[in-house]
Amino acid sequence: MYGKTLKTGLAALGLPLAISLAGTGAAFASGPELTEEEMERANNIYFQRCAGCHGTLRGGATGPDLLPENTKELGQRRLERIITLGTEGGMNNFDGILDEDEIELISRYIQADPVDPPEMSLSDIRDTWEVYVEPEDLPTEPQHDRNWENFMVTILRDRGAMGIIDGDTKELVTEVETGYAVHVAKESSDGRFWYVQGRDGRLSMIDLWMSPPQVTSEVFIGIDARDVAVSHYGEWKDKYVIGGAYWPPHFVITDAKNMEPLKVVSTRGYDTDGNYVHEARVAALYNTPNEPTWLVNVKETGQIWQVDYRDLENLRIEMIESAEFLHDGFFDPTGRYFQIAANYSHKMVFVDTETRKRVGMLNTGDIPHPGPGANWVDPECGPVGGTTHLGEGKMTAWGNDPEGHPDQAWEICFSVETDGPGLFVRSHPESDNVWIDQAMHPEPDVNQWVMVMNKETRELTPIHVADRPREHDAVAVHMEYDQTGTEVWVSVWARGRGHQEDGAIKVYDDKTLELKDTVENLNTPTGKFNVYNRKNHIG
Repeated sequence: MYGKTLKTGLAALGLPLAISLAGTGAAFASGPELTEEEMERANNIYFQRCAGCHGTLRGGATGPDLLPENTKELGQRRLERIITLGTEGGMNNFDGILDEDEIELISRYIQADPVDPPEMSLSDIRDTWEVYVEPEDLPTEPQHDRNWENFMVTILRDRGAMGIIDGDTKELVTEVETGYAVHVAKESSDGRFWYVQGRDGRLSMIDLWMSPPQVTSEVFIGIDARDVAVSHYGEWKDKYVIGGAYWPPHFVITDAKNMEPLKVVSTRGYDTDGNYVHEARVAALYNTPNEPTWLVNVKETGQIWQVDYRDLENLRIEMIESAEFLHDGFFDPTGRYFQIAANYSHKMVFVDTETRKRVGMLNTGDIPHPGPGANWVDPECGPVGGTTHLGEGKMTAWGNDPEGHPDQAWEICFSVETDGPGLFVRSHPESDNVWIDQAMHPEPDVNQWVMVMNKETRELTPIHVADRPREHDAVAVHMEYDQTGTEVWVSVWARGRGHQEDGAIKVYDDKTLELKDTVENLNTPTGKFNVYNRKNHIG
């Protein structure tokens, strides 16, 4: 699947996969020799499994760099062991995901010199643009009788599709073909249209009113990409979409009606120490609820760009300096304050989007990773936000109400220890609970369980979610509430070779913590997004 989607986008540029991602055989002269066939296989493996954390050019970010001066010192056997078993610092094991030959190959590959993939111009991007249904031909009302506002728009990661699941009936309505390894999906202001960004650069627009829902238009905005956002403010509501690329390091603004690419802006620049950064990747994108702007988070420079979308020809950008390796973030309940992890700097960063300035920065633990994050009211500190961590089993909460609780604002309220590092934390205003996953621990005795914290007592209750055999390499990951706020959906991400279709979503009663239902036979489900909650900024 991956090769198909990436090659589809690169075909318009005339770029073969092996050249586009790592160069030719000659580029490996200073490292272990790889044949052309091995290079293409290794390119695919590295892109699919490694580049997100270690960088397209292997310079490191969430994970350490994989440059030959360091990897050669570790040696082939040690590299194979690390890749096979993972680490308790947040790297998962790959023994169930890659076979022995693939682990041996990728260990050789990361001891060779990386090579820059090609750039993409606006003209190159426009050459990949496709419209399947013209905006004027889209339905004027839903073409089905389902409660589409309770749909769960679900990432089927390795399948390269989005599963549209009916939250009322727990039925898989359809699988919509999109890019490989979608990281996140963002909604139009009414929740009807969903925009999804594949890791392969494929940015797709989905209409939930169609029967079945399907892609109406798409464009490849890069070779390696991660996130997307929609303009939601004032007269610009649902006018523009922004897609952010890892490679080339840039963002692309498109027309939200048909995905026509309008503008491309490079994010290369200087980090907080003044060092030039060639691979300054766009990590995450967000619409600011109370301003006509997006937040463009440039991972390696540690800059949060607040991009004003009112005038694309005279683009106004405030560059807010924070800390390196920006990753995922979320807003406080008012929509004014943005909270984002600078994960390998071990900090959460806080920005006032009204003044367009940083208001705080806090060390919360090893490699914070909030995912969509969680806000709730703590009995001692008042309103708080929270994050899990990739580097340790910990959930940390801080005060995020500078008007009502100024003494607590942007300061740690408390931390609780979990059994292992995790990716996501989630809650709901009507819930008594905060749900915390442990997906980054290498052992199934930990990563198949989630913790549920009582907001009042801060006590943790473990729940065994991903009850799959060890060889299936399945983890419990990503929680989402349904439209009613009474159900919590948790993904069983079955990653093991030959078991990808053993994935599922477990549905729990948020009050009793008992299993209510299961959506079976899903191919590598990860993140899921409830239409009603996301369009109303609930959670």
